[in-house]
Amino acid sequence: MSLTSLFTFALIMSAGIVTPGPTVLLALNNAARFGIRRTTWGMLGAAAADVLLVSLVGLGLGVLLATSETLFVTLKWVGAAWLAYMGLRMLLSSDASLPGKAETTAPTRRALFLKSFFVAMSNPKYYIFMTALLPQFVTTSQPALPQYASLAAVIVSIDVAVMLGYATLGKKSVHLWKASGIRWMNRVSGSFLLVIAGSVALYRKSIT
Repeated sequence: MSLTSLFTFALIMSAGIVTPGPTVLLALNNAARFGIRRTTWGMLGAAAADVLLVSLVGLGLGVLLATSETLFVTLKWVGAAWLAYMGLRMLLSSDASLPGKAETTAPTRRALFLKSFFVAMSNPKYYIFMTALLPQFVTTSQPALPQYASLAAVIVSIDVAVMLGYATLGKKSVHLWKASGIRWMNRVSGSFLLVIAGSVALYRKSIT
């Protein structure tokens, strides 16, 4: 894999990740409620999901999804249900986690890690995108493992940078909006997650 190919891949992934997805919205919401330092554990969960997904693609996930309609439909509905659940929880959450009370209401680091991990793994549209994109940048005449490792490093770096940027935005927004910031952050993030859940439910596999 050449540096030019890796740079091209980074540009494509940047364009996709900058658009707020489930993990980015979660980082935004978590930072507003619990602070950036604790939100870092959620970012690590999303990064772990990135590495796992790249590994699965390298092991042939694309072929499996293309040949098994049952697996694809199962992943689609489980993912849509999980994202909808997360969105509804944000919409219906109270304002208990206001600035000054974060230490008594923040979830554990493990909970934040797992929550972001499962949110990242719940979007089958991302699976299809990755299984279609990644193999195009892997040179078959060279060892596959180092190439997939390089692609994973690029994805994780961009993903973490974008999540950190949105998390900073969420934290600063709360400082500006004070108490109402949490309420509006929950409403906006929850609404977007419900929209994403709906798009996942309506999504149809297009690769063969």
